[in-house]
Amino acid sequence: MTSEATLTLLNNALWITVIISAPLLISVLVIGVFIGMIQAATQINEMTLSFIPKLIVLFLALLFAGPWMLKTLVNYVTNLITNIPNFLI
Repeated sequence: MTSEATLTLLNNALWITVIISAPLLISVLVIGVFIGMIQAATQINEMTLSFIPKLIVLFLALLFAGPWMLKTLVNYVTNLITNIPNFLI
């Protein structure tokens, strides 16, 4: 296995990680900014006020994006396993 193949595998793995985690991170980021703006406007500094909505949005995002995330990861791993003989050359 050449160094180019190793770097390609690493690049693909990192890219899949970014793609899979993006829906969850973006949804929590958006709700966090929104709750932060509300807290700044009302001057309420309660930690649970920002934690509970983030947790709910994270659960909903995982509920909706979970099948797509799992399918993407399974496709990547299946492709990786089927190409093992090509990596050994």
